[in-house]
Amino acid sequence: MSGALYFDDIQVGDRFESQPCTMSMDEILDFASKYDPQPFHLDEETARESIFGGLVASGWHTAAVTMRLLISSNPFAGGLIGSAVEIRWERPTRPGDDISVFTEVIERRPHRSRTDRGVIVIRAETRNGDGEVLQSLISRFLIERRSFDLASSARSSGSAL
Repeated sequence: MSGALYFDDIQVGDRFESQPCTMSMDEILDFASKYDPQPFHLDEETARESIFGGLVASGWHTAAVTMRLLISSNPFAGGLIGSAVEIRWERPTRPGDDISVFTEVIERRPHRSRTDRGVIVIRAETRNGDGEVLQSLISRFLIERRSFDLASSARSSGSAL
């Protein structure tokens, strides 16, 4: 399907896969120095002595890249407005990993009070090039409804429905 996806277009069981993204050493070091300055994210020698046995990306960096990949692989109308998330870091993300996000819609329902939105729940796995799960999450998002978009367009153009 081309174009933006609305709540009305999405069904339980729908699956999406992102393009891969390479986690570069420079990006890992830059993110860690700004947002998660722990030695196993910043210093290769210290990281070798850590539980990880080498330099690893911050889990929050992996989460941020996951969000970018979710957005780029899922053209949702109005964007993804998160309302809850449960996240697990299964394995560390390492420099040079090519990561991709595999998403499945596991629940959908109209929003109780916001008739212009629906709620979807997704399960997403962020995997490396070997298919190993690095991060898994279950997240709830508010998604724009097509009927609302049509009504908004009519109001803004002065047309009556």
